[in-house]
Amino acid sequence: MKILAFDTALNACSVAVADGNNILAHDHENRRRGHAEALLPMIEAQMKSAAMIYKDLDLIAVTVGPGTFTGLRIGLAAARGIAVAAKKPVIGITTLEALAAAVPVLATKGRAIIATADARRGEVYIQAFNRLQKDEEISPIDAPAAIKTEQALASLDIETAVLVGSGARLLENMPGFDAEAYKILNLPDDPDAVDLVRLAAVRGLPAPYAPPPAPLYLRAPDAKLPGGKDPVAN
Repeated sequence: MKILAFDTALNACSVAVADGNNILAHDHENRRRGHAEALLPMIEAQMKSAAMIYKDLDLIAVTVGPGTFTGLRIGLAAARGIAVAAKKPVIGITTLEALAAAVPVLATKGRAIIATADARRGEVYIQAFNRLQKDEEISPIDAPAAIKTEQALASLDIETAVLVGSGARLLENMPGFDAEAYKILNLPDDPDAVDLVRLAAVRGLPAPYAPPPAPLYLRAPDAKLPGGKDPVAN
């Protein structure tokens, strides 16, 4: 299955082109803004590097949030535009799923995975997953949520886990954080399109006439910040 995957949901812009799990081309840039200017040229460059044109694709995968409102709009608009023009299906993958998928099987040692992202306003986006040992698949334990940082771990009722994402360091600074029970992994804070490819390959094509992916909004937006910084989505 030939897959184009990309992410602009948080503080990176990432694109991967793959044939199954074989990554043919990949780029990842850390950036807080400028996704609109960067994404389409990056997609074009990686498609060219993979010696592929859009009609060759079988599937497009894109992150749907939680993340910045602007970043989500950019990624979803690009995915829908390419899907309509090339007549290809598109699926949505959450940022928390992508962060959890980046955790190597051996790193979990049987623990749950807690994927997090800094939601600002004293909150984190958070969701727990189990990693299936036999393959690349992850299984959600609960639904994604935006929760006050000091209440986040208690809300999950999980005794031991590995933590990933930008919210992990916020949780580490909370009173009573148990470093023995919750191990923070040294992994990137933002999703990578390579992990989207792996998840998309496992999930396969969407059902016929399935609606296009919609943004995952967990709360109302922040007010516009001084200097034109993006509000954080929900």
